[in-house]
Amino acid sequence: MSSPKLLTVPQAMAALQVSRWTLYQLIRSGELGSVLVSERCRRIPESALSDYVTRLYEEVA
Repeated sequence: MSSPKLLTVPQAMAALQVSRWTLYQLIRSGELGSVLVSERCRRIPESALSDYVTRLYEEVA
């Protein structure tokens, strides 16, 4: 069984081409899902990135 791929904050920043501040704003607002692996270790599931980008395209359409 394979688990979903979890991206680090820098990897998610690069994938979305946004700043750290913008990425954390998206997480705080609930627009981008994330998980805490430990107290100070945040990861963003690839599926959350995909869902976010899909929603952006749907807003434009």
